[in-house]
Amino acid sequence: MEAVSTRARVYVACVTVAALFCLLPLPGIRTPWWAVALLAALYAGCERAARSRFVGISHPAGTFYPVLLAGAFLLPAPAAALVAVPGALLSHVGQRPVALRRIWRAAQLVLGVWAAARVHWMLGGRDAVVAGDVPYALGPAGAAVLTFCLVLALLDGGILAAAERVPVRRAWRGLVARSLAPIAVHGLAGLMMAVLWRSPYGPVAALLVLLPMCVSWWAFAQYHRERAAHQATIRALVQAVDIKDGYTRGHSERVGQASMMIARELGMDDERVEVLRFAGILHDVGKLGVPTRLLRKNGPLTPEERRVIELHPEYGHEMVRGIGFLGEARAAVLHHHERLDGSGYPYGLLGRQIPESARVVAVADAFDAMTSTRSYSRARPVAVALEELERCAGSHFDPVMVAALVEAVRRTGWHPAVTADDAHTPRVPPPGAPLSSRPGAHR
Repeated sequence: MEAVSTRARVYVACVTVAALFCLLPLPGIRTPWWAVALLAALYAGCERAARSRFVGISHPAGTFYPVLLAGAFLLPAPAAALVAVPGALLSHVGQRPVALRRIWRAAQLVLGVWAAARVHWMLGGRDAVVAGDVPYALGPAGAAVLTFCLVLALLDGGILAAAERVPVRRAWRGLVARSLAPIAVHGLAGLMMAVLWRSPYGPVAALLVLLPMCVSWWAFAQYHRERAAHQATIRALVQAVDIKDGYTRGHSERVGQASMMIARELGMDDERVEVLRFAGILHDVGKLGVPTRLLRKNGPLTPEERRVIELHPEYGHEMVRGIGFLGEARAAVLHHHERLDGSGYPYGLLGRQIPESARVVAVADAFDAMTSTRSYSRARPVAVALEELERCAGSHFDPVMVAALVEAVRRTGWHPAVTADDAHTPRVPPPGAPLSSRPGAHR
């Protein structure tokens, strides 16, 4: 079972208690319980179907927010909140601890739906839904959707700060902006469901609203399958490099992880963080074009041999040029050996002439090279490697990128990604940990 910090467990417990308080009035309210049961069954069934082999969506629960928001527009707040519970508790969870994650998701949705239903009720949205007055209903529904989005973002930021120790100033950054647009679309579908539910055509007509949503979810799943195929191609290229250059096995994934840490520390959005992870993973793919005897040579290289190896960024750039979704990662593959003082290769770029993605990968690459055992050098302790990066900041490396990596490692430690070929890589504690707790060098 994956370890969960005490802070995170306490946070989840507090959110769960708050959710239970929202559900306490249930025995005393008057509501059509058949509608509650139907909506709850619909939400739970849709969540399960969304993760079936046919659809293939592997996202966290919440794909069918229209059903939850329809409940918020139709039912009293405690009853609307109850709609989310069965689906959340029965949802598929890919990481352990499963029970804790399901309870967290249920509590989060209960609070979000309860708050949305309360706002909708106070603004008179229920009367507009009953009367079928869609223009008037848009205002209260919009406020309810915004409330739902804000509550989920607030709770998500809190769990990031508690479980992953993300700084408070960064935990909530961008959460509302990223989720508001899709939740707003779900809210509009939920409002249409609620209006049709109250119309003479009844719940059957309301369910028809889900059909176009299901088509869009299926198309979204196909997009993710295509992206997974691209990632499989990238992984195959990286494995080929690892096989060819045995001394650096696992290096590409670790550089990808360090690049991701730097990007997150700089506050980049999730899409850019993912691109920079790809850049780190693929930075050495051009070594496939370098003779194996040079990559595995013990001892120093001759000037001619070094010139051959220094061609690998250009080889790599040619290999990934046609992979459209990589974006700026292609520039990182080409320029990750450039230096700020112009002494790097292949083009001797200076300072800001070097693309930002390449400056990130250059720091990540050097850090992993120093903390890994190679044929020509022993691994250095993490603290020593970070000091060396700081010493070379401004001449070889971008000081901003170095500072970001130092801060990220100081806060969370250096946890190299575990691969099939590197399964016994130890975890290295933050630089401030006692030296007696540091494990030995790793490849």
